[in-house]
Amino acid sequence: MKIALVAQNATPLHPRTGSGPDSDDIGLTDLTRKLAGQGHQVTVYASKSDPSLPDQAELAAGVRIEHIDAGPVSVAGDVSDADLLAQVPAFSSPLRSRWNADRPDVVHAMRWTSGLAALAASRDLGIPVVQEFSSLGVTERRTAPQRGGKRAEKKAADAAAARLRLEPAIGRSAAAVVATNTAEVADLTHLGVHRSAIRMVPWGVDTELFSPEGPMAERNGRPRLLTAADLNERLPLEALLRALTRVPGAELLVVGGPAEAELGKDDSYVKLAKCAAALGITDRVIFTGKVGYTSMPALLRSADLVVSTCQYEPAGTTSLQAMACGTPVIAPPVGGHLDAVVDGTTGILIPPDRPALLAQKIRQLLSHPMLMEAYGVAAADRARSRYSWDRIATETLAVYDRATAQAA
Repeated sequence: MKIALVAQNATPLHPRTGSGPDSDDIGLTDLTRKLAGQGHQVTVYASKSDPSLPDQAELAAGVRIEHIDAGPVSVAGDVSDADLLAQVPAFSSPLRSRWNADRPDVVHAMRWTSGLAALAASRDLGIPVVQEFSSLGVTERRTAPQRGGKRAEKKAADAAAARLRLEPAIGRSAAAVVATNTAEVADLTHLGVHRSAIRMVPWGVDTELFSPEGPMAERNGRPRLLTAADLNERLPLEALLRALTRVPGAELLVVGGPAEAELGKDDSYVKLAKCAAALGITDRVIFTGKVGYTSMPALLRSADLVVSTCQYEPAGTTSLQAMACGTPVIAPPVGGHLDAVVDGTTGILIPPDRPALLAQKIRQLLSHPMLMEAYGVAAADRARSRYSWDRIATETLAVYDRATAQAA
């Protein structure tokens, strides 16, 4: 099968390690490599966000990337939704020319602007388009006040409004829609996407890199909690800091934000550090800054518990990585967490913004090492059996097969 994977904002040659299909270039490469490993030809189409990027390159055996020059980009290649939306016509036209000359069997579009481009390029060519949003605008809008994020500027607000209008049409126009979690399935149905067109395929985790066996970051004798978060979403992190005041002796590693050396210049870090100081826990809160992808497994293995207080997490990437390393997870029942974390078996699900209850559950687990060990074993087993890229690739191919059969 010839697979065209349209990921307009992907940068696999300079990979990001975000959460989910829209920003996890390493995961995207893992998926394409597994698809090619099953005998398929994969071409990734991405925007040429950096003039130094080659027009074509090989990502892996059977996988190549083609960069399409769709116009100027923002400073330092930081491409926003508004930029991507404006570039859709210039991005889709070369796609159509390529597909006219060399027709793929199926097109897989990652995120909404890629879906617009793919549908425009494939019109009247008889090529089925599989759409994967990763995150829906309606869901992000619903959870934005609780996350405490920054208010959008007008250009970004206009793009967000366009997204809300267009995502339902994109979903209804695609041959199939891949949802990354069960909550997204419900939201897609409410947007008018036919339930029979939706398939739930979660985002995966590298279970070879993230595994219980391997190096562990240095410990200092304290019980260790770890959270990985966007520092701009301060409200959930402040709730975790309040919970820490009720867990005597434990330390909290906060992973995220700019590099450690640049933290002092980051407004969100400064406010969070002041919050920790006001709560009297500065000596127990460690802001690590950005941590490299290959350094995360050792850090996750060193933690007794990984705690998430996010209000919205479509893929639950860090929680999956922690589970794959055999570290139990405490998380809210939202997005990917609701599917990945089996409450009372691989971790605990707790409603967001309940610091007292969160602290109580943390204390209970820390006081029962054997229970944490059992949770960790079950978590690693679940990550391997349900979220390995081998399984995700197989399930993705099943969606392609169904879409191509219906098109035929």
